[in-house]
Amino acid sequence: MKLLKLAAAAAVLATLATPAAFADKLDDVINNGVLRCAVVLDFPPIGYRDANNEPAGFDVEYCNDMAAALDVDAEVIPVTWAERLPAIVTNRADIVFGGTSDSLERAKTVGFSIPYAIYFAQAVVGKDSGITSFEDMKGKRVAAAVGTVPEQEWLKIAETWGEENLYQGYQSENEVFLAVAQGKADAGITTNTAVKPITDQYDSVVPGPRMPWTTDYTSVAGPRKDVTWLNYINLFITHQVRSGRYEELWQKYVGDTAPELRIPGVLY
Repeated sequence: MKLLKLAAAAAVLATLATPAAFADKLDDVINNGVLRCAVVLDFPPIGYRDANNEPAGFDVEYCNDMAAALDVDAEVIPVTWAERLPAIVTNRADIVFGGTSDSLERAKTVGFSIPYAIYFAQAVVGKDSGITSFEDMKGKRVAAAVGTVPEQEWLKIAETWGEENLYQGYQSENEVFLAVAQGKADAGITTNTAVKPITDQYDSVVPGPRMPWTTDYTSVAGPRKDVTWLNYINLFITHQVRSGRYEELWQKYVGDTAPELRIPGVLY
Protein backbone atom coordinates (compact mmCIF):
# COMPACT_ATOMS: atom_id res chain seq x y z
CA MET A 1 0.00 0.00 0.00
CA LYS A 2 2.81 2.37 0.94
CA LEU A 3 4.48 1.71 -2.42
CA LEU A 4 1.25 2.46 -4.27
CA LYS A 5 0.85 5.73 -2.42
CA LEU A 6 4.42 6.72 -3.23
CA ALA A 7 3.91 5.85 -6.90
CA ALA A 8 0.71 7.90 -7.04
CA ALA A 9 2.42 10.87 -5.39
CA ALA A 10 5.31 10.63 -7.86
CA ALA A 11 2.87 10.60 -10.77
CA VAL A 12 1.14 13.74 -9.47
CA LEU A 13 4.47 15.53 -9.03
CA ALA A 14 5.55 14.53 -12.53
CA THR A 15 2.32 15.93 -13.94
CA LEU A 16 2.77 19.21 -12.05
CA ALA A 17 6.36 19.50 -13.24
CA THR A 18 5.42 19.13 -16.91
CA PRO A 19 5.03 22.52 -18.63
CA ALA A 20 1.59 23.20 -20.00
CA ALA A 21 1.29 23.02 -23.75
CA PHE A 22 0.89 26.40 -25.40
CA ALA A 23 0.59 27.78 -28.89
CA ASP A 24 3.68 29.60 -30.14
CA LYS A 25 3.79 32.59 -32.52
CA LEU A 26 3.78 30.34 -35.59
CA ASP A 27 0.55 28.71 -34.42
CA ASP A 28 -0.90 32.11 -33.49
CA VAL A 29 -0.26 33.58 -36.94
CA ILE A 30 -1.73 30.56 -38.72
CA ASN A 31 -4.76 30.42 -36.41
CA ASN A 32 -5.39 34.17 -36.68
CA GLY A 33 -5.09 34.03 -40.47
CA VAL A 34 -2.92 37.16 -40.66
CA LEU A 35 0.78 38.03 -40.53
CA ARG A 36 1.29 41.46 -38.96
CA CYS A 37 4.47 43.01 -40.37
CA ALA A 38 5.97 46.19 -38.93
CA VAL A 39 7.60 48.04 -41.83
CA VAL A 40 9.37 51.40 -42.02
CA LEU A 41 7.67 53.19 -44.92
CA ASP A 42 9.99 56.21 -45.20
CA PHE A 43 12.93 54.11 -46.37
CA PRO A 44 12.63 54.05 -50.19
CA PRO A 45 13.02 51.83 -52.11
CA ILE A 46 13.00 49.29 -49.28
CA GLY A 47 9.79 50.59 -47.73
CA TYR A 48 7.61 53.48 -48.97
CA ARG A 49 4.12 54.44 -50.15
CA ASP A 50 3.34 54.29 -53.85
CA ALA A 51 1.35 56.77 -55.95
CA ASN A 52 -1.87 55.33 -54.51
CA ASN A 53 -0.55 55.73 -50.94
CA GLU A 54 -0.26 51.96 -50.62
CA PRO A 55 2.70 50.30 -48.87
CA ALA A 56 5.35 49.18 -51.35
CA GLY A 57 9.00 48.20 -51.56
CA PHE A 58 11.40 45.35 -50.86
CA ASP A 59 10.30 44.85 -47.23
CA VAL A 60 6.61 44.98 -48.12
CA GLU A 61 7.06 42.27 -50.74
CA TYR A 62 8.96 40.14 -48.23
CA CYS A 63 6.00 40.49 -45.87
CA ASN A 64 3.61 39.45 -48.64
CA ASP A 65 5.81 36.51 -49.62
CA MET A 66 6.00 35.20 -46.07
CA ALA A 67 2.24 35.56 -45.62
CA ALA A 68 1.72 33.58 -48.83
CA ALA A 69 4.05 30.85 -47.56
CA LEU A 70 1.99 30.67 -44.37
CA ASP A 71 -1.28 30.79 -46.35
CA VAL A 72 -2.48 33.83 -44.37
CA ASP A 73 -3.22 37.48 -45.15
CA ALA A 74 -0.51 40.13 -44.84
CA GLU A 75 -1.04 43.26 -42.74
CA VAL A 76 1.56 46.02 -43.04
CA ILE A 77 1.89 48.13 -39.89
CA PRO A 78 3.79 51.39 -40.57
CA VAL A 79 6.38 52.18 -37.90
CA THR A 80 9.18 54.68 -37.38
CA TRP A 81 12.74 53.54 -36.74
CA ALA A 82 12.28 54.04 -33.01
CA GLU A 83 9.03 52.01 -32.98
CA ARG A 84 10.43 48.81 -34.50
CA LEU A 85 11.42 46.94 -31.34
CA PRO A 86 8.50 48.19 -29.20
CA ALA A 87 6.12 46.86 -31.90
CA ILE A 88 7.39 43.35 -31.09
CA VAL A 89 7.62 43.78 -27.32
CA THR A 90 4.03 45.04 -27.09
CA ASN A 91 2.76 42.40 -29.55
CA ARG A 92 1.59 45.09 -31.95
CA ALA A 93 3.33 43.14 -34.72
CA ASP A 94 4.42 39.54 -35.26
CA ILE A 95 7.55 40.44 -37.19
CA VAL A 96 9.65 43.44 -38.22
CA PHE A 97 10.91 43.90 -41.76
CA GLY A 98 12.73 47.16 -41.20
CA GLY A 99 16.46 47.15 -41.89
CA THR A 100 17.20 46.27 -38.26
CA SER A 101 20.84 45.65 -37.31
CA ASP A 102 21.24 42.61 -35.07
CA SER A 103 23.21 44.22 -32.25
CA LEU A 104 23.90 42.34 -29.01
CA GLU A 105 22.18 45.08 -27.03
CA ARG A 106 18.99 44.83 -29.10
CA ALA A 107 19.10 41.03 -28.82
CA LYS A 108 18.35 41.42 -25.11
CA THR A 109 14.92 42.71 -26.13
CA VAL A 110 13.92 40.93 -29.35
CA GLY A 111 15.01 37.89 -31.33
CA PHE A 112 16.83 38.14 -34.67
CA SER A 113 16.94 36.03 -37.80
CA ILE A 114 19.90 35.37 -40.05
CA PRO A 115 20.65 38.40 -42.33
CA TYR A 116 18.06 39.10 -45.01
CA ALA A 117 19.53 42.34 -46.44
CA ILE A 118 22.84 44.19 -46.32
CA TYR A 119 23.44 47.93 -46.44
CA PHE A 120 26.23 50.41 -45.96
CA ALA A 121 25.79 53.92 -44.62
CA GLN A 122 26.08 56.86 -46.97
CA ALA A 123 25.33 60.55 -46.71
CA VAL A 124 23.11 62.71 -48.86
CA VAL A 125 24.32 66.30 -48.82
CA GLY A 126 23.22 69.76 -49.82
CA LYS A 127 24.39 70.67 -53.30
CA ASP A 128 26.16 73.75 -51.94
CA SER A 129 27.44 72.12 -48.72
CA GLY A 130 30.96 71.63 -50.04
CA ILE A 131 30.94 68.02 -48.81
CA THR A 132 32.63 65.58 -51.18
CA SER A 133 34.51 63.35 -48.72
CA PHE A 134 33.97 62.04 -45.21
CA GLU A 135 36.56 64.47 -43.86
CA ASP A 136 34.53 67.37 -45.31
CA MET A 137 31.74 66.57 -42.83
CA LYS A 138 33.78 67.91 -39.95
CA GLY A 139 32.20 71.12 -38.68
CA LYS A 140 28.97 70.47 -40.61
CA ARG A 141 25.40 70.03 -39.39
CA VAL A 142 24.68 66.31 -39.70
CA ALA A 143 21.25 64.69 -39.34
CA ALA A 144 20.02 61.11 -38.92
CA ALA A 145 16.90 59.26 -37.80
CA VAL A 146 16.52 58.66 -34.06
CA GLY A 147 17.16 55.11 -32.88
CA THR A 148 19.15 54.00 -35.93
CA VAL A 149 22.67 52.62 -36.27
CA PRO A 150 23.71 55.68 -38.37
CA GLU A 151 22.73 57.90 -35.45
CA GLN A 152 24.63 55.79 -32.92
CA GLU A 153 27.75 55.55 -35.07
CA TRP A 154 27.76 59.22 -36.03
CA LEU A 155 27.44 60.33 -32.40
CA LYS A 156 30.62 58.39 -31.61
CA ILE A 157 32.42 60.32 -34.34
CA ALA A 158 30.84 63.62 -33.29
CA GLU A 159 32.06 63.03 -29.73
CA THR A 160 35.66 62.52 -30.85
CA TRP A 161 35.41 65.70 -32.91
CA GLY A 162 33.70 67.59 -30.08
CA GLU A 163 30.75 68.34 -32.36
CA GLU A 164 27.79 66.67 -30.63
CA ASN A 165 26.05 70.06 -30.66
CA LEU A 166 25.96 70.02 -34.48
CA TYR A 167 24.02 66.76 -34.64
CA GLN A 168 20.29 66.81 -35.48
CA GLY A 169 18.05 63.84 -34.70
CA TYR A 170 14.71 63.37 -36.50
CA GLN A 171 11.91 60.85 -35.99
CA SER A 172 11.91 59.72 -39.62
CA GLU A 173 14.26 59.67 -42.58
CA ASN A 174 11.80 61.77 -44.58
CA GLU A 175 12.38 64.55 -42.05
CA VAL A 176 16.12 64.07 -42.39
CA PHE A 177 15.98 64.38 -46.18
CA LEU A 178 13.71 67.42 -45.99
CA ALA A 179 16.09 69.12 -43.54
CA VAL A 180 18.95 68.66 -46.01
CA ALA A 181 16.82 69.82 -48.95
CA GLN A 182 15.79 72.96 -47.04
CA GLY A 183 19.31 73.74 -45.88
CA LYS A 184 18.58 73.11 -42.20
CA ALA A 185 21.23 70.36 -42.21
CA ASP A 186 24.32 70.05 -44.39
CA ALA A 187 24.19 66.25 -44.55
CA GLY A 188 21.85 63.42 -43.72
CA ILE A 189 23.02 59.85 -43.12
CA THR A 190 21.02 57.03 -44.68
CA THR A 191 21.78 53.80 -46.52
CA ASN A 192 23.17 53.34 -50.02
CA THR A 193 19.80 52.04 -51.24
CA ALA A 194 18.01 55.30 -50.42
CA VAL A 195 20.49 57.69 -52.04
CA LYS A 196 19.25 57.54 -55.64
CA PRO A 197 15.50 57.96 -54.97
CA ILE A 198 16.18 60.86 -52.59
CA THR A 199 18.59 62.71 -54.86
CA ASP A 200 16.14 62.18 -57.72
CA GLN A 201 13.38 63.70 -55.58
CA TYR A 202 15.23 66.83 -54.44
CA ASP A 203 17.21 69.02 -56.86
CA SER A 204 19.11 70.56 -53.94
CA VAL A 205 20.38 67.20 -52.62
CA VAL A 206 23.26 65.19 -54.09
CA PRO A 207 25.00 61.90 -53.18
CA GLY A 208 27.54 62.23 -50.40
CA PRO A 209 30.41 60.11 -49.09
CA ARG A 210 30.21 56.61 -47.68
CA MET A 211 30.51 56.40 -43.90
CA PRO A 212 33.55 54.68 -42.38
CA TRP A 213 31.79 52.11 -40.20
CA THR A 214 31.28 48.49 -41.15
CA THR A 215 28.76 46.98 -43.54
CA ASP A 216 25.34 46.72 -41.90
CA TYR A 217 23.93 43.19 -41.86
CA THR A 218 20.23 43.50 -41.08
CA SER A 219 17.83 40.88 -39.75
CA VAL A 220 14.15 40.22 -39.35
CA ALA A 221 13.06 40.75 -35.74
CA GLY A 222 10.54 38.73 -33.73
CA PRO A 223 9.75 37.81 -30.11
CA ARG A 224 12.97 37.00 -28.27
CA LYS A 225 11.83 33.78 -26.58
CA ASP A 226 9.95 32.23 -29.49
CA VAL A 227 12.61 29.96 -30.99
CA THR A 228 10.12 28.08 -33.20
CA TRP A 229 9.02 31.33 -34.84
CA LEU A 230 12.61 32.49 -35.38
CA ASN A 231 13.50 29.10 -36.89
CA TYR A 232 10.61 29.45 -39.34
CA ILE A 233 11.75 32.97 -40.29
CA ASN A 234 15.28 31.69 -40.92
CA LEU A 235 13.94 28.95 -43.16
CA PHE A 236 11.79 31.46 -45.04
CA ILE A 237 14.80 33.71 -45.70
CA THR A 238 16.79 30.68 -46.89
CA HIS A 239 14.02 29.74 -49.33
CA GLN A 240 13.86 33.32 -50.66
CA VAL A 241 17.56 33.10 -51.52
CA ARG A 242 17.48 29.55 -52.93
CA SER A 243 14.45 30.29 -55.12
CA GLY A 244 16.02 33.43 -56.59
CA ARG A 245 13.30 35.64 -55.14
CA TYR A 246 15.78 37.64 -53.04
CA GLU A 247 17.83 38.48 -56.13
CA GLU A 248 14.66 39.30 -58.11
CA LEU A 249 13.34 41.74 -55.50
CA TRP A 250 16.72 43.37 -54.88
CA GLN A 251 17.19 44.08 -58.58
CA LYS A 252 13.59 45.31 -58.86
CA TYR A 253 13.89 47.87 -56.07
CA VAL A 254 17.60 48.64 -55.73
CA GLY A 255 18.80 47.93 -59.26
CA ASP A 256 22.09 46.26 -58.35
CA THR A 257 23.16 42.66 -57.95
CA ALA A 258 21.95 41.45 -54.57
CA PRO A 259 24.80 41.35 -52.01
CA GLU A 260 26.01 38.06 -50.55
CA LEU A 261 24.22 37.48 -47.24
CA ARG A 262 26.79 35.17 -45.67
CA ILE A 263 29.24 36.78 -43.27
CA PRO A 264 32.83 35.65 -43.94
CA GLY A 265 33.88 33.04 -41.39
CA VAL A 266 30.33 32.44 -40.18
CA LEU A 267 28.19 29.41 -41.05
CA TYR A 268 24.43 29.78 -41.55
